[in-house]
Amino acid sequence: MNKRIRKTPHTAAFKFKVAIESIKGERTMAELCQEYAVASSQIYKWRNALLENGSDVFSKGTPAKFDQEAEVEKLHATIGRLKVENDFLAKVLGKSR
Repeated sequence: MNKRIRKTPHTAAFKFKVAIESIKGERTMAELCQEYAVASSQIYKWRNALLENGSDVFSKGTPAKFDQEAEVEKLHATIGRLKVENDFLAKVLGKSR
């Protein structure tokens, strides 16, 4: 009975790195497969996905930075609100004791 051991999923950075190495063509597919322990069919899929969707990187601008800044602002607002609530509750509970 042969059992396949399922590896953890590869990160996006890893897939990108392997796909770029494949596109460069400096090493053979067999060398890439051996070095990264990935099947050639998987490398072809990643390479084709990068070639097909690579233009999206430039068309969308930098949404990750914008989203991160918005998230930080939202978290700061939440922290401020919670601080006000804690101060209020501490004041009210301090008077009742």
